[in-house]
Amino acid sequence: MTESTPEITVTRNDEAQRYEIHVDGALGGFTEFTEGEGGSLVFPHTLVDPAFKGQGLGSILVGEALADTARRGEAVVPECPFVAHYLKGNDVPGLIIDWPETEDAADAANPGEPA
Repeated sequence: MTESTPEITVTRNDEAQRYEIHVDGALGGFTEFTEGEGGSLVFPHTLVDPAFKGQGLGSILVGEALADTARRGEAVVPECPFVAHYLKGNDVPGLIIDWPETEDAADAANPGEPA
């Protein structure tokens, strides 16, 4: 008996203002965005359903969301600690990052912070 690899997809849902990750068609989590100054996207919050914890979905979701944002030529403001931590450890080619001025989300992020 072999286990099949789940189908994982990341899509941008402009109506809900979030990127969503689906596992075999089921919503596994999302990272929200709002429009900031100058058309940038502010990423305030990321959530992965507890049923899918420990599968690396948060990193897949955020990585795909940021890559899509870069392809669109939009800048990001990483207010979510998970997004900020991801950016501190991963290069996203072409991505413009506007770090928050009031509180550096990257300083608040720790490696074990759940999405």
